[in-house]
Amino acid sequence: MSKMAEMDQTIKELRDAAAAINSAADWLYQQFSGNDEEPAPQPEETQAEPEPKKELKLEDVRKVLAERSRAGYTTQIRELLLKYGASKLSAVDPKDYEALLFDVEGLNEF
Repeated sequence: MSKMAEMDQTIKELRDAAAAINSAADWLYQQFSGNDEEPAPQPEETQAEPEPKKELKLEDVRKVLAERSRAGYTTQIRELLLKYGASKLSAVDPKDYEALLFDVEGLNEF
């Protein structure tokens, strides 16, 4: 996973945690506010619709591949391009960009 993807995931997790803490604080406030009245039923939380995935562009993929190539993975990158039926990045089908990036990010795990 790239640093930006990790940062994005961490931010999302922090926001989810903050929302959970806020809900717990509201519940505790209602429970211990001293009102003898029945607390009003809380509206059920609606699930936030997942954000649509950003369309990957050739330039985005090229940037990641260039970084990995400079890190010494040029041969492995060429093999991955062949896996996706291309001898160069511009020949890779755009629908395969996400899978290609996933494979490229796995290169540093060896």
